[in-house]
Amino acid sequence: MSRSYASLLLTCCAVSFACFLGSYLRIPVVPLYAAELGASTAQVGAINAAFMLMAGLLAIPAGLISDRVGRRTVILGGLLIIAGSSFLLYLSTTPAAMIGVYLLFGIGLAAFSPAMMSYVADIAPRTHLGRAYGMYTIASNVAMMLGPASGGLLGRMLGLRTVFLISGGLTLAMVFVAGAFLPATATQPGPRRAIRPAFGELRHNRRFRACLLVTLGGCFGFGVFLTFLPLYLASLGMDAGHVGLVFAVQALANALSRIPFGRLCDRVADRGTLVAGGLFGLAAALALTGQCTGLPGLFACAALLGVSMGVAFTALAALIADVVPHELRGLAMGGYNSCIYLGMMASATSMGVLIARYGFKSGFLVAGAATLAVTVLFRNLYRAARLNAVD
Repeated sequence: MSRSYASLLLTCCAVSFACFLGSYLRIPVVPLYAAELGASTAQVGAINAAFMLMAGLLAIPAGLISDRVGRRTVILGGLLIIAGSSFLLYLSTTPAAMIGVYLLFGIGLAAFSPAMMSYVADIAPRTHLGRAYGMYTIASNVAMMLGPASGGLLGRMLGLRTVFLISGGLTLAMVFVAGAFLPATATQPGPRRAIRPAFGELRHNRRFRACLLVTLGGCFGFGVFLTFLPLYLASLGMDAGHVGLVFAVQALANALSRIPFGRLCDRVADRGTLVAGGLFGLAAALALTGQCTGLPGLFACAALLGVSMGVAFTALAALIADVVPHELRGLAMGGYNSCIYLGMMASATSMGVLIARYGFKSGFLVAGAATLAVTVLFRNLYRAARLNAVD
């Protein structure tokens, strides 16, 4: 591992840590603040769906742009927009305004995530892809652990709206850090392919298609946990602090699993096995969450969900980076991130209506069943595609 690779990876981890910390400070706050403004359960789902829709629609073109103009430019633009969305949330006074701001947030996240993930893949040796993504995602997942817990406590101590100012300031600071310490020359744009052939090559890559399918399904399930757990805990008489603690357990388990399983996925012959195994665990965790009414059970489900996400999505990121050409990584990571956001958007939109009618228990059970079905389909499709590639 060269010093330049190590230092660049460390900077990527630091920038992503701060960006996701700032964003996840808002996780327990946004649903509660929206409820204070009179939002219904369906409207809370619509707020999260707004950013997921925009991020899902724009992640692919943003990834393509990063292939052509360079990763650093797109990363900086994404950070600026994310910071701006936090400041605008502070000024929002209606659920409709929050939906509009979250559309802007989705644009920023669509720019930042694929470009930064591609930057990491570009600077990492191919033999270290799993470990690089393990380190990168442990940074983001520790932030996801600390963010909700800190946001809940800060919201209780300082007021919900103040959290948005803290979130925006932290993210804005990363614009200067990334601008100073992430050189554009570290990841030069690759040779420009015509857009239609580039899409065609990825469309005919059966292993890549299978990865996108399972990303979509897994994030549909995780979106239910992310969007509706705060409301579920509120229905059980718990407050923002309890919400933050449950999210913290999930993120801690997620983060701690990343490095060992990142190393493992650099050694196994078939990373698809790790993907499927992790998502089977995710399906079980979701189905059990709705059965739990006390903190011990919720902590156990959150821990299982976190480990399962850590296993599956570390392997998925490394798998995608490995099965697509270098010059198409931005586009491929855009597709990957698009499926993440569209999957969560679909669950936030559809499951809000289902939960309002049938209750949280049924909602989490349906999310687990959907995740299980997609995982079985992925395993069959990926196995066939891998055998075909070997032949």
